[in-house]
Amino acid sequence: MMWKHKHLLGMESLSREDIGYLLEKGNAYRDYLERSPKGENVLQGYFLINMFFESSTRTRVSFEMAGKLLGMEVINFTTDASSVQKGESLRDTVRTLSRMKVDAMVVRHRSSGIPFYLSQFLPFHIINAGDGIREHPTQALLDLLAMQRSGVDFSHLTVAIIGDILHSRVARSLSIGLQKLGSTVIFSGPPTLIPRGVEVLGGEVIYPVEEAMERADIIYLLRIQKERQEAGYFPSGQEYARYFGLNSNAMDRWGKNKKIMHPGPVNRGMEIASCLVEDERSLIEEQVSCGLAVRMAVLETLLQEGKES
Repeated sequence: MMWKHKHLLGMESLSREDIGYLLEKGNAYRDYLERSPKGENVLQGYFLINMFFESSTRTRVSFEMAGKLLGMEVINFTTDASSVQKGESLRDTVRTLSRMKVDAMVVRHRSSGIPFYLSQFLPFHIINAGDGIREHPTQALLDLLAMQRSGVDFSHLTVAIIGDILHSRVARSLSIGLQKLGSTVIFSGPPTLIPRGVEVLGGEVIYPVEEAMERADIIYLLRIQKERQEAGYFPSGQEYARYFGLNSNAMDRWGKNKKIMHPGPVNRGMEIASCLVEDERSLIEEQVSCGLAVRMAVLETLLQEGKES
């Protein structure tokens, strides 16, 4: 197929064919990661900047590794050691970097829409690594790849996304991607964390949480941030674990067919019982490996096939 996009800003702009194309490449890179020594030179001579205005381990490190495995030169931008601390605006900072003739920028920012804003005036490829509560497209792609490699049929798949839907860019991107591939999406969690009108994303809201989990082939648990508890969205971590978390008794009752996923980092004993994180039904660690593979696929596709205007 012909790749039509200069940037990767969200799942909304990708077609079913686009998603399938990236998953096919990602699957090949996932197999490649099992071999050693590693190192491709398909992007040798290209420069990548990781520009993270929010803390991250999985996303930042996997983009760095992906770039280096493809032969790129990778620069990690940190705000605490930049002119941002001197009062320089975001626009001036990124325009300065653009004059150094980099080829791609990975952007993570607490404000929704920043990657799109940058794409309007920067001359190189922009990859959204998470913007506010809007989207996180490479997370959705790696989740889809992990599902695909577990043997699912997307056209007959039901995924229950559980937890903080209100603030989750992961839930938004994943639900969009799943539905473009023909899957059914269920939302559940504390009612205070399910936004009104969430059905516009195409999923069904089901209470109680256990019923949503029971109906699903894959239980996708979202991370609960400490500030949600402090803001009064639910009484306590113990209460959340009791009423909305996944425990081993429920999984044992449902048997071996259900899969467990989580974008990480995991609050063990809260969203999920600790013993289930490494359970044979868990895809959580495979998601990390698929993340590296997908980000290699995205970088190669944009740098070699992404349109320039």
